[in-house]
Amino acid sequence: MAVIERERGVEPGLASAGDLLELVRTDRAVTRADLRRLTGMSRTAVVSRVAALADAGLLLLGEELASTGGRPPGGLAFNRDAGVILAVAIGRSRSQVAVFDLVGHELGSSEVAHEIGAAPEAVLPVVAEHLAALLTERDQPLLGVGLSLPGTVDPVRGVSIDSPVMAGWDGIELGPYLSELGDAPLFVGNDADVLARSERLGHAASYDDLLVVKASTGLGLGIIADGRVVSGHLGGAGEIGHTKVEAAGERRCRCGDTGCLETLAGGWALVARLNDSGRHVEHIRDLVAIAVAGEPEAKQLLRESGRQLGDVLAVAINLLNPQAVVIGGDMAAAFDVYAAGVRESVYARSSALATRDLQFLPATFGDRAGVVGCAAMALDRVLSPAAIDARLAGGAVSG
Repeated sequence: MAVIERERGVEPGLASAGDLLELVRTDRAVTRADLRRLTGMSRTAVVSRVAALADAGLLLLGEELASTGGRPPGGLAFNRDAGVILAVAIGRSRSQVAVFDLVGHELGSSEVAHEIGAAPEAVLPVVAEHLAALLTERDQPLLGVGLSLPGTVDPVRGVSIDSPVMAGWDGIELGPYLSELGDAPLFVGNDADVLARSERLGHAASYDDLLVVKASTGLGLGIIADGRVVSGHLGGAGEIGHTKVEAAGERRCRCGDTGCLETLAGGWALVARLNDSGRHVEHIRDLVAIAVAGEPEAKQLLRESGRQLGDVLAVAINLLNPQAVVIGGDMAAAFDVYAAGVRESVYARSSALATRDLQFLPATFGDRAGVVGCAAMALDRVLSPAAIDARLAGGAVSG
């Protein structure tokens, strides 16, 4: 049975145009003959679907490939310039925006600084201006917008539903703020899930099972299992920062509860501790910067944070048996220091089997992981076989 049939349950010979584009886009097919072989479809059916995709500008009909005997097969290539994607990573004190082509290559970017925890009506109009400026430099149509927020989101409604660090965002419709950019769909994701999605363009090319840590102002965990991002029933999978730990006692968390891991190991808690010692910093990025420069107390705080995270992460490693743990977020800028603490606890608390081949890796895209992940999220949706078929039929992709 063909690959596309195994993955999506398609009956032999019934693959859609969107299915065929997926095979070409993922480099599993480069000729019409490849498409016929993988799908079991007739020559006529493949030719008609390829023609529809080419007419829509999604496929390029390249020079014929060198013949391996018999009739030379026609070359096919995905048109990366058939449209663009906008990406928006909303953070507590800054937002990153960028424009990408359809294979996830960044074409331009900008950054928006704002007050800590600023409301959407203060942040999003400025974000929209920056996005519009990025679009003026491109001729391609806008196909979608990917946007991430800290905390739990409702991806169907496209709203935040529980963000301890972004007061005033919960339940707010975000689409209207970006409506002047066009009628492209908006896709909203949790920041840790989006970080995991960025690795679909990075480490996940080599590893099917990953845990992706976002260690920043807060702590989050993205999960890739068998090559797919796992978000959970209500999108709350990976809320590792709000796991209760005995060492936290009755410390009050930003979420309103007490005893959360974040009260010990979150970036906001580390900043408070360093300030209490007489060394003033504004943000976890500042603490990380002086740690990288060699400041002993800042280095110790980061390593201890890594140990405390590792105590909880060890349970997830035992349960999920990942091939690698990827560390991203602001604390990852001091990867050697932070990862040393994580390793120390994980190896002490996880099983020998779970850690036998376990790798610890820095996030592939570093400080750009948020916007790359937002782009990957949008690309997954607008280039899905169902979305492509709807587009060819004159329908719209739902946000």
